[in-house]
Amino acid sequence: MKALFDTNVLLAAFLTEGVCEKLLTRARKRHFDLIACPCILDEFERILTKKFSASKQEKEAALAMIAEAATEIVRPSEVPSGACRDKEDGNVLACALEAAAEYLVTGDKDLLHLKTFRGIRIVTPRDVELLFDQ
Repeated sequence: MKALFDTNVLLAAFLTEGVCEKLLTRARKRHFDLIACPCILDEFERILTKKFSASKQEKEAALAMIAEAATEIVRPSEVPSGACRDKEDGNVLACALEAAAEYLVTGDKDLLHLKTFRGIRIVTPRDVELLFDQ
């Protein structure tokens, strides 16, 4: 399985104990391939700083953990136009396309509303956890 985590999933993995944290642990154990993307990592770092006042050391530790969990880092060549009303969501879709991800894991309602995008299933963290429970 090849998955891309949206920023909100990465934030939840570090800020709460729950499904997102478990999924990141599974990625670190190589139960599936986690794909990372600079635009998502930049947004993750920006939100940790501005909204959660994370220290430099906390940010570095979080980014190092994501780097350890990721099997690949992709840089999309182009953002699909008109797929989403939010430009940031377009960047996420571009990352998933570039990675040839099977799953885009997100809590973003606008993305979840799409359900699929060019063959990529857009699912919640709970949906992915259920895949492992089968």
